[in-house]
Amino acid sequence: MFDLSKRTALVTGAGQGMGTGVAEVFGTQGAHVLVNDIDSDRAEAVVERLRTEGHRAEAMPFDVTDLDAVRTALGGRTIDILVNNAGNAGAERMAPRAFVDTTPDEWVAPLAVNLDGVMNCTHAVLPGMIEQGWGRVIGVVSGAGTQGVHIGVAAYSAGKGGAAALLRSVALEVARKGVTVNSIALGLMSNAGGSDVTSGLAKTIPAGRLGTPQDLGALCAYLASDEASWMTAQTIPLAGGAITS
Repeated sequence: MFDLSKRTALVTGAGQGMGTGVAEVFGTQGAHVLVNDIDSDRAEAVVERLRTEGHRAEAMPFDVTDLDAVRTALGGRTIDILVNNAGNAGAERMAPRAFVDTTPDEWVAPLAVNLDGVMNCTHAVLPGMIEQGWGRVIGVVSGAGTQGVHIGVAAYSAGKGGAAALLRSVALEVARKGVTVNSIALGLMSNAGGSDVTSGLAKTIPAGRLGTPQDLGALCAYLASDEASWMTAQTIPLAGGAITS
């Protein structure tokens, strides 16, 4: 079940964090994993680790916000599975601030990576998926994009919410072409637990812990599989009960 051994999967932003977790799970399920990151060294390091573990992987560094770069990197290659994971503020560091205190130039990066990046990568892979009559597009969005949050990330929320809306509409356009499109709305996640801060955050979650890259990878593996062929146009909360649909 959830066998991906005949599939090529592109995971964006997979040089660290949640994307690395997805790449590792996909490798375990047999996929040929294309590890994207804006930083080529990060991508190569993940590929080396996956290969050491016996998985099929190759680095594919490019900036998701640059459509020409996306198309050049793909080179007409058919992608079976796309996980739009690249996010936050892309190459820039996201600094939470109240929206009223921000300026338009501060909105560019979070909108570019979280919305434009999803549009660019999805647009680039869809023709090949439609032609072969099979494909899976997955967007890693956020609870910040499906409900209001009071943490100073309004532009990020707009990008994530826009991506979720975009993918639901795309899903309906391609539903009869063998292509499914879904999003995952993440709650509070942790790449490495153990600090007082993360322990405190975990107490606010009904399940009693933060999410992990492996939690995300497991759900992505299902959505990427043949078994998920009737699941499309959904935004699925993955938040330990902290987000309800």
